Amino acid sequence: MFFHKKDPVHTVQVNEADPVFAQLLLEQFGGATGELTAALQYWVQSFHVEDPSIKDMLQDIAIEEFGHLEMVGKLIEIHTKDSDQTPAYNSTLFAVRGIGPHFLDSQGSSWTASYINEGGDVVRDLRANIAAEAGARQTYESLIKLATDEGTKKTLTHLLTREISHTKMFMNALDAMGKLTDPMFGNIQPDDTVELYYNLSTDDSGKDERGPWNSEPDFKYIADPVASRN
Repeated sequence: MFFHKKDPVHTVQVNEADPVFAQLLLEQFGGATGELTAALQYWVQSFHVEDPSIKDMLQDIAIEEFGHLEMVGKLIEIHTKDSDQTPAYNSTLFAVRGIGPHFLDSQGSSWTASYINEGGDVVRDLRANIAAEAGARQTYESLIKLATDEGTKKTLTHLLTREISHTKMFMNALDAMGKLTDPMFGNIQPDDTVELYYNLSTDDSGKDERGPWNSEPDFKYIADPVASRN
């Protein structure tokens, strides 16, 4: 059961309408990193989860993302409805599709369910969600840099902030499961190459970069994979 309250959790206010910027905002309405993608992704994932606490978290965040979709849609509506007779409006996707949001990204490509990343395993899904939040946060940061309207910036900053909050929630859920830093999950045990690092990128200097990603105790460094194979 769903209930809709018409008052958003954050007040959406635009001082100067800009239909060109509204087209950029479509990225977070009907784009790959947008709020519709996140809301549906987390909601569908929740049906795969047996742990009631993680299921509840995914559903809570999914509903919040639907609220964010409404906020982005409201921004697009305000930025377009009072500027539909301007030359700037005529140069945008809205000149053909009409004012307000559409399930398109900023380049006019239609939203597709292939944007949704869910796979029926809670560890896999939570890790995918961390990546999704990172993508959304980056898009919001780009939009904030391009925005000139202060009211719009405040709303976008709120949305960016919540992406960070959700990332932390997903990380904490993985940590509670002991899977935040453990790359192994599932029922199939890896073979004996799991601890090998192959040096497959080199140059004439002979200097190879080293770090914790290719060093003991987690990895055995194979400096010359060709020689070691023979």
